[in-house]
Amino acid sequence: MTVSMTDRAPDPVFSEPWHGQVFALTVHLHDKGLFSWPRWTDRFGAVLARHGLSKELDGGEDYFAAWLETLEAMLAEEGAASGAEVDRMRAAWEKAYLSTPHGHPVHLA
Repeated sequence: MTVSMTDRAPDPVFSEPWHGQVFALTVHLHDKGLFSWPRWTDRFGAVLARHGLSKELDGGEDYFAAWLETLEAMLAEEGAASGAEVDRMRAAWEKAYLSTPHGHPVHLA
């Protein structure tokens, strides 16, 4: 049997699971009316530009780090989650994933 290039699985859109998750969360919050898409793109563009001042961006990890930074700032601005709440949740996730055996699902306590 011959396998053509069109028979192979497509490359993943997101290189890391959290990239897809933060993207989906952002789209969901937009759909729920937390912010407008033009406001999001303006803010995200400004964060990308600021990040690009210190180094050339690779469009992968740095892109989604800027995406996450933008989302966290907008959540705080809208009163949906304060910086302290975000920090507490990040610490809880870090504790959970560091104590989870490799290959097992991560659960918050």
